[in-house]
Amino acid sequence: MNKLNVVILAAGQGKRMRSDRPKVLHALAGRPLLGHVIDTARSLKPSNICVVYGHGGEQVRAAFAAPADADLKWAEQKEQLGTGHAVMQALPQIDASLPTLVLYGDVPLTRVETLQSLLRQAGANLALLTAVLPDPTGYGRIVREAGKVTRIVEQKDASDKEKAIAEINSGIMLAPPGALQRWLPTLGNGNAQGEYYLTDIVALAVAEGMAIATTQPRDNWEIDGVNSKAQLAALERIHQHNLALQLLEAGVTLADPKRIDIRGEVTCGRDVFIDVNVVFEGEVSVGDGAHISANCVIRNASIGAGAVIHPFTLIDDAAVGDESLIGPFARLRPGAKLGRDVHIGNFVEVKNASIADHSKANHHAYLGDATIGSRVNVGAGTIICNYDGANKHHTIIEDDVFIGSDTQLVAPVIVRKGATIAAGTTLTKEAPEGQLTLSRAKQTSVAGWSRPTKTKK
Repeated sequence: MNKLNVVILAAGQGKRMRSDRPKVLHALAGRPLLGHVIDTARSLKPSNICVVYGHGGEQVRAAFAAPADADLKWAEQKEQLGTGHAVMQALPQIDASLPTLVLYGDVPLTRVETLQSLLRQAGANLALLTAVLPDPTGYGRIVREAGKVTRIVEQKDASDKEKAIAEINSGIMLAPPGALQRWLPTLGNGNAQGEYYLTDIVALAVAEGMAIATTQPRDNWEIDGVNSKAQLAALERIHQHNLALQLLEAGVTLADPKRIDIRGEVTCGRDVFIDVNVVFEGEVSVGDGAHISANCVIRNASIGAGAVIHPFTLIDDAAVGDESLIGPFARLRPGAKLGRDVHIGNFVEVKNASIADHSKANHHAYLGDATIGSRVNVGAGTIICNYDGANKHHTIIEDDVFIGSDTQLVAPVIVRKGATIAAGTTLTKEAPEGQLTLSRAKQTSVAGWSRPTKTKK
């Protein structure tokens, strides 16, 4: 663990987002912006993480109320009086004997390696993360004299000469132990914004004779913040491109790296192919040689080696066995567990059901709350009637069963090994092993019957 405080500023309203949702709760890759920053902070293994919240505070805290977030400390900024005022609210929650890293809840893509480089500046110095931008408009400028940082001037307070400076302040900084407790109470708000700027501590550090260290990110998008939906969309594409590159570097073949969305974590084996417009959510693992076709959504699932997922398939909290064929237009709902070489075809829905090796349901079926054995063939139009209007009931289909088309299995019911269920059967009792079971009304033909004709008006 690093002996370090991390303070994350997350109190802003984000008016340009034009939303009732707090800015830091808008999603990037399916996770709140603030969640990305917290994950990055945790990667540093600090002693303390304090989130300064304000606008929509109840929503922000509720979004991070899980047991996994118990390590977070919270400080409320009741009035939006600037970044210096925001950090001041965190002082009671942090250890004055440790250096303090300041991050921002709307800057989600800063690399851990970049922050580690900043931490290497720890000691008696104040360390700043800066960047050189082709267009620095809107950012505070780094003012240097003889190469040394002397102060930061904000855009609205800058002279024309200062506005021409290309090196900008990202806002991310590392303060030495005790410095913030010493400097923040002395800040004034005599500026164009009438706010207490955190950046004013640079001049205070210089006045004390303290050196100001700087480091820069590898890519400037690491310091990009989100103030509008357009900026959020731009960062989403950058993030998705980075994730796609990681898959490519791991040996995955992507039909088009620009047309994949990862909203969680995907791990892939060797020789995996992923076609266009596939969306991954949550934790997904894909085995060696698997092929995922276009326009699939896969959430919290495992895909076995050599499996083929045909287009327009939805897989949610399910497990697909090796060499299985799924889709097109299939849906695997939570609790679906498929063995090896299982075929689930077009417009087949599986929910809370285990299906053993080499079984097939190739067309238009619903298989819910069931245990299905090996080498079972489920005909088109088969429905497991698992719900009686109040409770769900379980169906057992043993090995080597053949179920004819348009069959209804009224749960709870058991189909014994090797049984055949004739097409059109409504099964309400146990089907014996190795026998043909059927239930049909007697077929009749009516002689002399004529089809009705349309009455002329």
